[in-house]
Amino acid sequence: MTAAPPPPTVDGLLPLRRLSRTEEDEELHALLWTAGPGWRMISSAVLGGGLGEREWILNAQVSHGYRRTDPDRHLASLAAAAGMRGPGVGLMTAADVSAYGHGHDEGAEAVATVGISVRGWAASAREGTDGAPAAGTINIVVALPVALGDAALVNAVSTATEAKVQALLEAGYDCSGTPTDAVCVAARVPSPGEETHAFAGPRSVWGARLARAVHGAVRRATPAP
Repeated sequence: MTAAPPPPTVDGLLPLRRLSRTEEDEELHALLWTAGPGWRMISSAVLGGGLGEREWILNAQVSHGYRRTDPDRHLASLAAAAGMRGPGVGLMTAADVSAYGHGHDEGAEAVATVGISVRGWAASAREGTDGAPAAGTINIVVALPVALGDAALVNAVSTATEAKVQALLEAGYDCSGTPTDAVCVAARVPSPGEETHAFAGPRSVWGARLARAVHGAVRRATPAP
């Protein structure tokens, strides 16, 4: 995987590099955030998901009709090719990640990549499956410059999801998202004596900022119906 010069960046907490690679004669892109130590992340990603300290986030575009059953290994190999070491988070999407949206609000930052061709409502009569998920089509990455407790990190995922749905509805889509959306929220590891915020709901200080940042990012990345 090679860097695509000049790599567009988002200043602040989410300095992104755009990478490119060729698979089966198709040029594909990826966004890489090298966070470094000092971050706790919660994510639904297939690589590095769950809750823990992470040092990088890779959001990789894959081809439509992606059929690999080991997306975690695929993402790990892409991250290694980009020089990443240590624990990180890897997300996938069939959307062109170079068309990302960025949102920020009083210290909270968000980046969203949106592919909306396969969409619907979360509460559906269709049966679910237990197999490996297909590549997520709406991926959201959020960074906060403060420390959050475990419950607040879970709360932040809920707040980000609510803001995503609000943005989709305002953009003219009658849906709550796609079946394979993913989210990652990063907050600082608390320093000795630093406040750890206990809430991240939409009416809390940092939850409200997160919601506005995610809303802006998703609106900017969502194509017109």
